Amino acid sequence: MAKLRLNFACGPYDRTEGLRDGSIQPDGIDLNYLNMQPAEIFWRMLQYNEFQACEMSLSNTTTMRSLKDPPFVAIPVYPSRVFRHGYFFINTTKGIEKGSDLKGKRGGVPEYSMTAAVYMRGVMQHEFGVKPTDVEWVQGRTDRLGRALPSDIKLTQAPPGTELGDMLERGEIDFLITANNPLSFRRGSPKVRRLFPNYAEVEKEYYKRTKIYPIMHTVVIRKDVYENDPWVAQSLYQALSRAKDKCYRSLSDTGSPKASFAWLQPMIEEEKAIIGEDWYPYGIEKNRPSLEALLQYTHEHGLTDRRLKIEDLFALSTMRDIPLGDGQHV
Repeated sequence: MAKLRLNFACGPYDRTEGLRDGSIQPDGIDLNYLNMQPAEIFWRMLQYNEFQACEMSLSNTTTMRSLKDPPFVAIPVYPSRVFRHGYFFINTTKGIEKGSDLKGKRGGVPEYSMTAAVYMRGVMQHEFGVKPTDVEWVQGRTDRLGRALPSDIKLTQAPPGTELGDMLERGEIDFLITANNPLSFRRGSPKVRRLFPNYAEVEKEYYKRTKIYPIMHTVVIRKDVYENDPWVAQSLYQALSRAKDKCYRSLSDTGSPKASFAWLQPMIEEEKAIIGEDWYPYGIEKNRPSLEALLQYTHEHGLTDRRLKIEDLFALSTMRDIPLGDGQHV
């Protein structure tokens, strides 16, 4: 029987390299790995439903899965996840010293619905006591979803051609929550600094206390593909899990490091000590606090009309975690 030909758009990650180089093959699938940057993937999938399967923003996935007729279903694989305390940037002249000082301020955000912003507003609300309605938001780019927000969310669009990092430096916004370090910070502006200079320590304490390891992206399968061949969800889930397992084995060969870090071994050992032997986990159970937080925040921030459950996101066949080759679980 011929294999199912499937286009899969995903970023260039070490944890997906096995699929990209063909050393790992999903059962029953002839996979065409389209190596692309996430922003382009998201736009093309959300606007044109272009790919049969692809990497996708977790917050956008949640919003789309809350619709009456969602265009795709997710599997519990997370190509990108990033702690976000290090991406709060402030103007140094605005009297902001701690998280609660963001209340009543003017804050920049590249896109209100982006996953990084969702988790960061969740931190603002539940760690700092600053609700989304307590801030006047300035959005840097057109929202991918075009979703109408609740009337009490104060959101305006930045002028065309304006860079939020420059607005922060000029004091036109008081703080910025973002997914990348702004150019004004990178060029060493004395008026721009992190809210948490010791962000790594803050993030470790936050994880130990909450078990939330923010998930930025998941993997989705287009509705027609899933309905015609529902087994594709389990096949992709297993293959992506095997690819991550292969990545783990490669990174653990620290005698000849496969990643360009001087202290790769102690970094891996520290992450294992804090997060566990599976330090970049897929699946449901190890990620339940992170997923529940995202579902709560998307509803609180007006990105879903109802508070979704985890089973509303993922293909039912992938709701059970699967073992890795070494007996651990993903």
